[in-house]
Amino acid sequence: MARRTVKLADSSGWRSPVMFLMLMAVANAISFATWGTLLNNFAIERAHFTGREIGILQSLREIPGLLAFTAAGWLLIIREQNFALLSLLLMGLGAAVTGFVPFAYGFYAVTMLMSFGFHYYETMNQSLALQWLPKAEAPRLLGRIMAAASAASIATFIFLFVVWRTMKVGFITVYLLGGGVTIAIAVYLWLAFPRFEAEVIQHRHLFLRRRYWLYYLLTFLAGARRQIFIVFAGFLMVEKFHFSVSGIAMLFFINAAFNVWLTPKIGGLIGRFGERKALILEYTGLIMVFLGYALVNDPWIAAGLYIADHALFSWAIALKTYFQKIADPKDIAPTAGVAFSINHIAAVVIPAVFGLIWLRSPAMVFGLGAGIAALSLLLALLIPRHPEPGRETTLPGGGEAMGAAR
Repeated sequence: MARRTVKLADSSGWRSPVMFLMLMAVANAISFATWGTLLNNFAIERAHFTGREIGILQSLREIPGLLAFTAAGWLLIIREQNFALLSLLLMGLGAAVTGFVPFAYGFYAVTMLMSFGFHYYETMNQSLALQWLPKAEAPRLLGRIMAAASAASIATFIFLFVVWRTMKVGFITVYLLGGGVTIAIAVYLWLAFPRFEAEVIQHRHLFLRRRYWLYYLLTFLAGARRQIFIVFAGFLMVEKFHFSVSGIAMLFFINAAFNVWLTPKIGGLIGRFGERKALILEYTGLIMVFLGYALVNDPWIAAGLYIADHALFSWAIALKTYFQKIADPKDIAPTAGVAFSINHIAAVVIPAVFGLIWLRSPAMVFGLGAGIAALSLLLALLIPRHPEPGRETTLPGGGEAMGAAR
């Protein structure tokens, strides 16, 4: 069915680009919340995973992220908006069938399917958001979109908590429902929304710009930080402190509730005080959280660290808007793919390698995480107070001289 094409300047009402991005974020959040909440319990109780297998699973899950740069090639044959919806469909399908494969190779395969959908979606979502949202409003609107995703996660966590405690449903049913809702929302977005035409035509080839080096490096380290949280913080809750599915769902619920209230405010603060201060705050807090994980023996303190760790993710909006401010508008789509691949270089390696370290010393895993956060903090000090093209870093000659290089 042919769809109407609308220029961004002419879009209004509930069929706006912001609403489109918000509903995509909701669809993504439902599948990811379902998959993530059940992951460790499904892996341990049904697939009988140890730290070795969970590390392999998470490394495999990040391979599609490493291949996110191939999104630029797909854009030669499919529009970004359509590719984002197709990616959501793949993610929903992967989540829906997970419960049917309680064995290692099957679990690995459907995780890869879901992961291709998730990572291509995230690449396209970031690209579309930075193209469609005005720079002055981007932090605030990104905060609202993240809050909508958190609200969807809250609804999912409540559902999981209630049905798991009262209805005694199994993994298969819950995975089918979570993935099915994502598929339904993606189909609705295809049918109900027009195609939005961006003001600037994006480059379709891959490249690295020397003047974006600080963004690339911070993105690389962010991938390492994210993996330590996603893989090992959650595994710590289940393996060491014996959190049940309902207990993990409650933690995720609290995290999402904080995000609904906090993320729009953080977006406003980033717009007011700038990306430099926001990232310095994020990385300072992260050092303390990771050191806390390494030392904690009380489950309540561990839960508090987990909530604080998740809350710090909201400040990562600043890294996106830092790039938006320094980028050539034509570079946004291909750089989104390249940046996701850079982000996942560490993400592919860390789960497997750190999984082996985990067998010897879980505290060492989080100590290394604190070191990664400390390096990120030092790099954040190089961000100017007012970044722009030609003024990407505070280093002498770090703007114009590097900006000319391709």
